[in-house]
Amino acid sequence: MIKEALAALFSGGVVEVRALGDYATHSGYFDDFTKLAACAEALDADPEVRGIYVTLNEVDPALLARRANRVKMRLSRSDATTSDADIVRRRWLPIDLDPVRPSGVSSTEEEHAAALRRADAIALWLDEQGFSKPIRADSGNGAHLLYAIDLANDDDATALVKGVLATLDALFSDDAVTVDTANFNAARIWKLYGTCSRKGDNTPERPHRRAKVLSVPEERTVVTAERIQAIAALLPTEAPVTPALAGSKIDLAAWLSEHGLAVRSKRPWQGGTLHVLEDCPFSTAHHDGAFAVQFPSGAVYAGCHHASCGGGVQRWPELRDRYEPREKRAQRRRREEVPPPPPKPPAPDPAYREKALDILTRGDPLAFLLDAFNREHVGDRTVAECLVMSLASQSVENTNGLHVSVSGNSGKGKSHACTTMLQQVPEAYRLAGTVSNKALYYHDDLRPSTVFLFDDVTLSEDLQEVLKAATANFRERIEHHTVSPDRKIQVCRIPERCVWWLARVEDPGDDQVMNRMLTVWIDDSAEQDERVLRHMKEQEAWEDDGDDEDPDLPVCRVVWEVLKEERLHVSIPYAEKVHFSATTNRRNPGMLFDLIKCHALLHRFQREAYDGGIRANRDDFAAAARIYAAINGESGGQETKLTKNEAAAMETVAAMGWEQFTVKTLQDALGLSYQQTYRILHGYASRGMTYSGLLEKCPAISYLDTTVTEDCEGYAVRRREHLFLFDRETYRRWARGGEVWIDDSGGDTDRDDGPGPDRDDTFSISARFQQNFSTCREDQRTRDGPETDSTSTDRETRLSLSTTLQQNTHPHSALSPPASGCAGGCDIRNAENDPAMLPHRGDNPDRPSSTPPLNSSTFRKLLKTAERKGPTTLPGVLDHREFTRTKTDLGRCSVCDEGRAVYRSGDGRARLCERCYGRLVQAWNERRGIA
Repeated sequence: MIKEALAALFSGGVVEVRALGDYATHSGYFDDFTKLAACAEALDADPEVRGIYVTLNEVDPALLARRANRVKMRLSRSDATTSDADIVRRRWLPIDLDPVRPSGVSSTEEEHAAALRRADAIALWLDEQGFSKPIRADSGNGAHLLYAIDLANDDDATALVKGVLATLDALFSDDAVTVDTANFNAARIWKLYGTCSRKGDNTPERPHRRAKVLSVPEERTVVTAERIQAIAALLPTEAPVTPALAGSKIDLAAWLSEHGLAVRSKRPWQGGTLHVLEDCPFSTAHHDGAFAVQFPSGAVYAGCHHASCGGGVQRWPELRDRYEPREKRAQRRRREEVPPPPPKPPAPDPAYREKALDILTRGDPLAFLLDAFNREHVGDRTVAECLVMSLASQSVENTNGLHVSVSGNSGKGKSHACTTMLQQVPEAYRLAGTVSNKALYYHDDLRPSTVFLFDDVTLSEDLQEVLKAATANFRERIEHHTVSPDRKIQVCRIPERCVWWLARVEDPGDDQVMNRMLTVWIDDSAEQDERVLRHMKEQEAWEDDGDDEDPDLPVCRVVWEVLKEERLHVSIPYAEKVHFSATTNRRNPGMLFDLIKCHALLHRFQREAYDGGIRANRDDFAAAARIYAAINGESGGQETKLTKNEAAAMETVAAMGWEQFTVKTLQDALGLSYQQTYRILHGYASRGMTYSGLLEKCPAISYLDTTVTEDCEGYAVRRREHLFLFDRETYRRWARGGEVWIDDSGGDTDRDDGPGPDRDDTFSISARFQQNFSTCREDQRTRDGPETDSTSTDRETRLSLSTTLQQNTHPHSALSPPASGCAGGCDIRNAENDPAMLPHRGDNPDRPSSTPPLNSSTFRKLLKTAERKGPTTLPGVLDHREFTRTKTDLGRCSVCDEGRAVYRSGDGRARLCERCYGRLVQAWNERRGIA
């Protein structure tokens, strides 16, 4: 039987035989078929061998030298077998009919017989299509058909074979027998007839059978490429795009059932669903062959594979006209395209409306909303302002909408901030609770101006596309076609003027999503932790019922209902006078203008009106620019797109004065783990999302893969090290981001290389370090003279959010332990009572300028206390931002009295080594909640 099979399959050439066992693979190459048959017979006698196979197509003769006319038992990893590139030409089109059954077992007699019957049906149909007679074979568990072909081994031939198998699978596979569509590759191995197929154990119900040839045509006739192409192209692979079909939004399965067209089987097809019809609706001469496909877009394709019915041409318009008159179809389309009007919300309490109108006409609506927010959620004022502006954008006619991405470390209040603000939104305009990345598809009652909150969910690619479309087309309704779990077409309609709030640990990886959103960081500093804890304690101490709703919340909802009653056009009369020092990201200036419009909208009853709109004033610019500065500095990375940890890493590198650094040195300064620091620099991938790191985001950071030689116990040890380079000047230009100001002189001062004119209404969006660097540090360099390592530049006098915060809020007050519990007066509050413990602060208004400096003995006492007590106490008395790195010889460190001093304070009286200065920076990062 083996020799007869070889004679039927091959007329010469080299053939690989491959035996698959439980624990090993055996292989050999043969041009002597007598030896091949003998070796195959010996392998077949081994009960550990589950199946013996041969390569069907013509193999490169050079492969004979791998294992010439012999079988090597138990191939190693270095032993190659035949790959697709080793095939010279395609000689066979293989069709494998496999009965559906559990994996790893042989088929029953019934299943085996069903596969053989299905092979007969396919052979008969292909014969009608002009195919030649095939070799029919029994695989042992199913059935085989082998058609002789003569094709080159190239991509076109692979596509043809793949298309034929896909067509046969769509038309003939069902729940009992399937066509194996994986047999399209050129090096596919095939069961050697005459050998035994051993899947699972040999049982009476599921016995092991010997594969065998059932019939061989008298003459081997090659099927032409044109015949193969006709079958491969029988079913559509892409949705029809004709105008008559593009608007089809019906449920095909329901339509077929409604009109009495029985479906024999259905299966997934090209992302949609293929329905094989029981009877052909186009002809009474035959019953089988008709099909209908619905693609993910909703488009429908129908036809019949019989030549008398067009051989698979598109006949859906004809089929629909026959069963559904055009008048009835038009009525259906009108019902589908015009959604029912949303129910009107109940009228608010007149007292609430009266108070809301009073606030809108004579009060400060923004302050009222923010105060209500902060009674429930402590801090995060900038986050709340961004959310309020996002809501206001829904009522501005001429805006692209403002959407918000809130990021921060887990457990720091992102979700609570968003849900607290969501409580102020009328219930009809928000989704109840949060939504997952799929739940949006199942909301049929969405109305315009809805708020979507996605809380710590991974945005799938599908949903990111919806989000991009919705944010790019804020004023228009969008439609998105998807497939429901039961494989039915489902249309997701997003109403116009919806806003999206994302609360996530990290920002989304898609830059197109981030560029359309206000990116704001949650406050996760240690000071904020203290404030939250204090607020929790106050709530727990209340004796009344703390679960009652804030009485101002209903008023907040009425405020929004009043603002949503009418959409207004907002004009910015001074828009041409607003200037930006950086306009590389073209969406950011538009966001500033939208913030101005939204602030004016909140005060619409207090602004100058014109027909159909209102005019924004300078107060609106001031409020918008303050928010804009915050999300580009202390509270967000709007311009740089940095996360809070990334921004802290950049500030740390700049503060340390490094020109080169490693992951380990940055780790020590940040106080993070090695893996966290590595991810900040290189980025990472998670749940199918790619998050960029500083190497991709920041042009000031570059990377070298170096080899370092170290002396280890008298031996030179070489190891690889990732070395990062930092370009200070590039960072200065990039991190300053830009500034916004109003120039009444009318000059065009927009530029990317520096600030505009000094004005009281200028708002800096420079990075926190950069602002400090450009004032305190540069002033120090001017005093230091030529001995410093950098040249000074002109002093900037911009209003910086970071500078404002530094002047009004001491960074250590919430961190220090009680004064009574600190030994030696290292606590900052004890230090305030002891002039000897305070260093000179120069021009810092938070510290008396007459305070004498700390001497070296006091520094060393503090260091020893710190090492004995645990956490370093130096940040309580020293501020690293008052030190400058120098290249001059400063002597020993004032603190440890051991290391060489490389940093000097502004007054020149304190000197720190690299290690002590690094401890200051690390503690500074810890206080800001870097994790």
